[in-house]
Amino acid sequence: MQIDGETDRLGPAVALIGYARVSTGDQKLALQHDALNAAGCERTFDDHASGTNTDRPGLAEALAYLRAGDTLVVWELDRLGRSMSHLIEKVGELAVRGVGFRSLTK
Repeated sequence: MQIDGETDRLGPAVALIGYARVSTGDQKLALQHDALNAAGCERTFDDHASGTNTDRPGLAEALAYLRAGDTLVVWELDRLGRSMSHLIEKVGELAVRGVGFRSLTK
């Protein structure tokens, strides 16, 4: 259910939400999923797309799911975006919404 553009969901007021991405069909999400689960993510969204591809439905779904107080968690910085400018833009957008960001490795 959507209310004012936010997804209504049950669960803690503050949540860790994971985002995993692989670039090719040969790569597997299991390592990222294991790390995100171990970090305490309650839900993980996935994409099979290049980091330079702006059409990433899993990321769009994760961004729509996040609420103020939540934290978006990725395994590595390059899972969110390949370029520094794109990373800065996305993390800035999260901050404006009151959403935190965490990378588990680098």
